Amino acid sequence: MTGRRGRPPKSADSGLSRERILKEALALVDEEGLAAVSMRKLARRLGVDPMSLYNHVDGKDALLDGIAEVLLAAIPAPAPGTGLRETMSALARGFRAAMLGHPRAAPLVLTRQLASMTALAPVEAVLGPLLAAGYPPDRAVHGLRAVLAFLIGTLMREVDAAPTFSSTGDLGRLADLSASGLPAVAEAAPHLAVCDHEAEFEFGLGILLDALAP
Repeated sequence: MTGRRGRPPKSADSGLSRERILKEALALVDEEGLAAVSMRKLARRLGVDPMSLYNHVDGKDALLDGIAEVLLAAIPAPAPGTGLRETMSALARGFRAAMLGHPRAAPLVLTRQLASMTALAPVEAVLGPLLAAGYPPDRAVHGLRAVLAFLIGTLMREVDAAPTFSSTGDLGRLADLSASGLPAVAEAAPHLAVCDHEAEFEFGLGILLDALAP
């Protein structure tokens, strides 16, 4: 007697782990986007019964938090013994690389309220170097929030999670800006009409690092 079509046998649950589930979930997001994620769809990809997933993750929210953990874990730790500027620069570039490596999943980190322990990983990574550089705790928190605001705001636009205020090579946009009747906008129109995300990131990061210098 054959089983119900489309439903994997429960014996296929062997070898399942949280790590394997999160890896496959991230692959699903990369391929189809966050809206495609469901426990049933993920179970089908893994060839297991959907209920078996709950032995490793508590549900969809926990699954999404786990994907965010995977992204954050991909940020390399700065080399020990480096100064504040080098450390913060490495963290910022590592954060950007991790998000751009999985742009469809990046909004889980950039826009979603994460479970406390998941959210504390980047907080610790930024606060530690600031405190080690001599910042008192209150100013370290100000610095932390400035760094995270810059990273999240910049990367939201870069992964298309927020409105883009300029577009690359848009001649119509250039014409509209040039004819706006606003002197400053018209003068800067050729630059406003395009957006080099990496150049924008490096420019903003440089200003931020200068401001954070002890």
